[in-house]
Amino acid sequence: MSLHEAVAGCTDAADVSGPRGPEQASVVRYACGGAQVVGARGSFDLCSISPLAEALDRAAAEHSKVVLDASGITFADSSLLNLLILTHRTVDLRVAAPTRQLCRLLEITGVDTLLTVRPTVEEAAAC
Repeated sequence: MSLHEAVAGCTDAADVSGPRGPEQASVVRYACGGAQVVGARGSFDLCSISPLAEALDRAAAEHSKVVLDASGITFADSSLLNLLILTHRTVDLRVAAPTRQLCRLLEITGVDTLLTVRPTVEEAAAC
């Protein structure tokens, strides 16, 4: 079972429809300092987590170190937390530049003690 299947509860990306409009989630991948970076932008919940789950799943399959650039995340719920924990179990995951809202979510749930969180992508890739 892939991370996408575990998080979204489906085996086909078409099974989950994401939001439309300015908060629409988007994901990009690129390399930085020997790590694969997955940049996330927008709102991530059960309806929009699939693209990020797929990108992290692919990055984890191809690289031993993955950095989530969380600087563009405007909203996150337990779907993102679940994805981060599952990804952390399969690869050396670091979270870079989390927004204030995401920092608070990580702190309240204690996930910040499980994950490596750094203020920049460069620092996350280097550590």
